[in-house]
Formats: sequence, structure tokens, C-alpha cells
Amino acid sequence: MTATPTARQRADMLPEQLLTQAHDFLVHRHDELGMPGLARRWHEVRAQVLTCGTWKPTYDELAYGARVAWRNAGPCIGRRRWPGLIVRDRRHITNLHQVRRELAAHLDEATNGGRIRSVITVLAPSTRTSPPPVRIISPQLARYAAWPSSDGVLGDPANMTLTRLATELGWPGPARRGPFDMLPWIAATADGELHLLPTEPARILEVPIQHPDHPWIAKLGLRWPAVPAVSNMTLDIGGLRFPAPFSGTFMASEIATRNLADEHRYDQLPAVIAGLGLDHQDRLRADKALLTLHEAVLHSFERAGVSITDHHRESRSFSRFVQQEESVGRAVAGTWSWLNSYPMTPQDPSWNRYYSTSEPTPALAPDPYCLAHIAGHPTPGHNPSPRQHADVPPAAAATPNQTREDTCPHAHPHVPTGA
Repeated sequence: MTATPTARQRADMLPEQLLTQAHDFLVHRHDELGMPGLARRWHEVRAQVLTCGTWKPTYDELAYGARVAWRNAGPCIGRRRWPGLIVRDRRHITNLHQVRRELAAHLDEATNGGRIRSVITVLAPSTRTSPPPVRIISPQLARYAAWPSSDGVLGDPANMTLTRLATELGWPGPARRGPFDMLPWIAATADGELHLLPTEPARILEVPIQHPDHPWIAKLGLRWPAVPAVSNMTLDIGGLRFPAPFSGTFMASEIATRNLADEHRYDQLPAVIAGLGLDHQDRLRADKALLTLHEAVLHSFERAGVSITDHHRESRSFSRFVQQEESVGRAVAGTWSWLNSYPMTPQDPSWNRYYSTSEPTPALAPDPYCLAHIAGHPTPGHNPSPRQHADVPPAAAATPNQTREDTCPHAHPHVPTGA
């Protein structure tokens, strides 16, 4: 039986592990791109690790790693656009004021006046001896508060813990509380302290929900943010781990059938069923109401000039992505149940096959530390359960698939504008 290594022994093993992972990444990149100079670059990186205990990717290495990490992201159906990901290198940012400014700039660049672009902002990494200077606890950059009320919850029940954390940190909330109060951002510094980063709600584009044939839907007062910006992500490249907010474009089903319709979210199906006048003996009434919500979301985003996609288009796009990857000899990792969630059908091409269950690197994944805070386990180092790790954020982790829509911001084509 092998003895469990001590903390000091684990620390001593890290340089060797880091060297192995850095070397694997460099070999992968140089082989895939057909680049010369691997021996020289490996000599530089090896010297950095042995001298400093870490290494610093060039911008080109960072951008390649971030894009391949998206290409490897098993739950995401929007990966065909991975080469166009805008990579913002902000590894020099180490204080809260600067991070707040960069998060706002990320949203500005991603929103792009409604022509949504896929963007990742890479912050300063963790080291052998310290966590990152700043990491974002908030699961998304646009989340609505949850207020306990006599009728249950006013707002988004998925954000009860996040709202409680914000108020404990001093956020008063609006004078008149409503169902769509934008939460401030919450960040953690390397010492484990939590901090509020006030948002500017006017800079967060929201889309009011209406329907072309049912004007009463507008009277429900529903709306949703234009950009799904997942802010608690970690980018794993060559043994290094960077906090890295990542954003793309919504798929209509994420908003209509999850955020607005789920009983443990905004629970709007009863109102839509009533508005449509559907008979309670109609066994398909929920399906008809969901279709109406889908129509409303697609119509509203398109009317507002905001990019949005749909499940049929993304299934076809993903099928082409798989063909492209397999044509060059790369196996496609994918989580079938995430790629084919409701309302996917067997008529969608992504439905009729399985995918590799491997977890290749480079990789994008939610930070377990941030997940633990939102799950109500604020002790640093607490590891969330597998279900909590799978569903982001795990506000009620025992509920299967509760927040699946938050893990995969599907990207929209764009004209790259630089880093």
C-alpha cells in the first residue's frame, strides 16, 4: 500500500507535474499548428518553472489554449465557433477595482450593441502557494435577486444564497423590490475575503419579453439579459489555472424552458396556460405553453436586435462541428444529456449518436471554490458534490438539471476585433 503524501510532499511534486502538463500543452499546440521552435520554447518554459515555480504563456499560447478549451467543453453545443473566440488577456489585473472595470468592459465588448460576440477574459492565475488574487464568486455577470415573500420568492429562486451573500456584504437592494433586480457582483480575494463589486445595471442590456400574437404576454413583465456571461469559470492550460469569465449567445430554450418556465425558477407556465385559455384536460397544455414562450423569446430578441439562436440550428451546427473534428482525427468529447436537452428531438442530428466522455485539456470548468460558496458551504477548500459541480450554480443541488442553462453560453458568429 502506498502511503498518502504529506502536504509538503505534494508541494514538492508540483514542479514535476507542472513541467509535464506544460510540455504536453506545448507539444499539442506546435503539432496542431505545424509550428517550428518547440525545443527552444520548451527550454524557456522549463527554465521558468525550475526558477520561479510557474511559467507564463505568451498571448498566442493563451489565446490558443482558451479557444481549444472551448472546443473541448463537453456540455456545450455551440462549439463550432471556437476559432472566433475573443480572448482578453488581463493577467496583469490583481485588484478589485481593476477587475470590476474589466468585467464591465467584458460585457460591453460581448454585447456589441446587440450583435453578441463570444468573449473570454483571462485574469491572474493561482500559484503553487496562493489562490488567484481575485476570482468571481457570482456564477453569472447578470443575475436577478431572490427576495423571500409571503407568496414564496420574489425574483429568481436560484439566487437565494447569492442574494443573501450580497445583503450580508452590505448591498441594500433597491428601495422597491421586484422580480428582476440585478444583483451586484461578488468576488473573493486571495485571503478568502468576499467583496461586493457594484454593477451598473444600465450597462447590462436586457430584453423585455413579448409575443407577436399574444399582447398579454408583455403584461407579465418578463425580461432577460442579452448576454449569458458565466463568471465563475476556471481556464486550465498547461498546468496553470486562471479565473476566466466566458460569454456567448443564448439559445432560446435556455431562457424559455428553463429560466422562465421551471417551477423552481420563474414558474411562468401556469400564467401562459391561463393566458392561452388551455383546458386543464388538455394533456399537451404544458407543451403548447412552452412553445408560446419559445416564440416570445425568439421574437423579443429579434425585435430588439439582439443575437439569439435556437436548438434546431445549434444541433445542425454541432453535427457539422463533429464532422470537422473527426475529419482531422480529433475525438469529440460531449455530454449527451446536455447536448440534447428539451426540446431536442430524435429529428435533430445531435440526438442520434454518443460522444467521448473524456475530459481533455485545455479545459473550461466552474471553480469548485466558487460553487461551494453559492451552494452554502463557504469554508475555503470545501469541495461540492458531483451534482453541485455539474449544475451551475447549485442553489438546490439535489434537483436534477436545475441550472443547466448556466453552464453553456452558446456562441454566435462574429467578426473578430482583436484581443
